[in-house]
Amino acid sequence: MRVFITGGTGLIGSAVVAELLGNGHTVLALARSESSAKVLEAAGAESVRGDLADLRTIRAGAAETDGVVHLAFSNDFTSLATLAAGIAEESAALAAMGEELVGSDRPLITVSGTPAIPGRCSTEADPVSTEGPVGGRGHSVTSVLDLASRGVRSAAIRLPRTVHNEGRGGFAGILTEAARRNGVSGYPGDGTQRWPAVHALDAAVLFRLALEKARAGTSWHAVDDQGDAMRDIAAVIGRRLGVATEAVPQEMFGPLGPIFATDQPSSSEHTRQTLGWQPKHPNLLEDLENIQP
Repeated sequence: MRVFITGGTGLIGSAVVAELLGNGHTVLALARSESSAKVLEAAGAESVRGDLADLRTIRAGAAETDGVVHLAFSNDFTSLATLAAGIAEESAALAAMGEELVGSDRPLITVSGTPAIPGRCSTEADPVSTEGPVGGRGHSVTSVLDLASRGVRSAAIRLPRTVHNEGRGGFAGILTEAARRNGVSGYPGDGTQRWPAVHALDAAVLFRLALEKARAGTSWHAVDDQGDAMRDIAAVIGRRLGVATEAVPQEMFGPLGPIFATDQPSSSEHTRQTLGWQPKHPNLLEDLENIQP
């Protein structure tokens, strides 16, 4: 299968590119810069210059391939305005690629986050949230899944709060950088709120499996750790950086503060049983031991 991928040089995207190439697929990847293009080509992928705002290019990428994996996002969480702008850009890009695939039965694999369900682990059957700071992404994903009725084999990989590799990535990575800046490894509330997590290399396998065999209109959970307490995550970060670990106001985390304060464990039992996905790489607390002081 020849696959068009956005976000192919990121922490997750680079793992997905390697996973696809290592399993007999070819890759056409969107590259925002010449340096990104060189990285992709060195990995064995073909590149095309452009970004998510370049709708003509991404429509062409979807048109000339056998399926799409979408991973690109601005990841600018500095304010609600920049976050909203990134969501709007992504939504337009997904709509453009989806329209190009209508009636073809080709796959369109996108991403969302695992939902937070009060009092229990979320499952693949639970709806994604369309409220809060990132609620707009929920609307975008729902629109993608609705394309199943128009002949697109659409599916969503729900990523947990931290997708990690070598101690980097996800919300735990944001905590690490905040600890470096502030000289304290902080968590909001009492720190018992739980975050699910997965290693990027395990997540990449799930993207490939969904691309190859997921049914149209389905959602899947890329979850290894069902939920690590935030204060346990912060404790490892603090120890590795040599700073204190303590409770801090959630406002310290900007627009993500309310999300950081929410208990949000998640299950992947259905995903494992249905697609045969089995995580094999280090869990989050083990992987955070790779953080360099």
